[in-house]
Amino acid sequence: MYFLWEGRRSHPNPELWKTTDRHHAMPQQISLDGFEVPVAVKPTDRLFFAIFPDADAAARIAQLAQRLREALGLKGKPLATHRFHITLYHIGDFTGLRQDVVAKATEAASSIAAPPFEVAFDRALSFSGRPSNRPLVLRGGDDLAALTAFQRSLSTALATVGLAVKSTFTPHVTLLYEDRLVAEQAIEPIHWIAREFVLVHSLLGQTKHVPLARWPLR
Repeated sequence: MYFLWEGRRSHPNPELWKTTDRHHAMPQQISLDGFEVPVAVKPTDRLFFAIFPDADAAARIAQLAQRLREALGLKGKPLATHRFHITLYHIGDFTGLRQDVVAKATEAASSIAAPPFEVAFDRALSFSGRPSNRPLVLRGGDDLAALTAFQRSLSTALATVGLAVKSTFTPHVTLLYEDRLVAEQAIEPIHWIAREFVLVHSLLGQTKHVPLARWPLR
């Protein structure tokens, strides 16, 4: 395991928020003429586990995203090459980086032993979503069996440390966001060997992903 700790980020006024047992921010209470009125606190931080493509695969994904954008006349801009990834498990969104949640996620990940495995994607299509925010993604088929099995092991480990949340795993790589729906189409397969998985801290609204720790597959 390789730790890449960043400085702890805290809310500018920690007295303005509290959290539930599920680690999500609760609204602040303010008083108006004697009545308590909840004020929503917007999450600023996300934690998730991911697998990133190697440099060659990431470059091929970027080239494919640009080709599809041009061929289909899409307006959405492809994600930055270093941001292409497969989300294994979305742990949650928080106000500030929760070090207790990071510690539990680290404990779960450290318990997993698995060899490297191949992932391959051979289709492009849109997921439904809000207009102007429909993801154009890569999907795969039977070649993702090892990935699915690994994700199941991670889910079990997270449940063991008390971080189980409702999670449906649909293996994909997001290329861009677009207001149009793109029908499924075959692509030249993009594949790579997954050799590690990563705990990622995403700063919401800043399009910034910060790796906190990496675990090699061997």
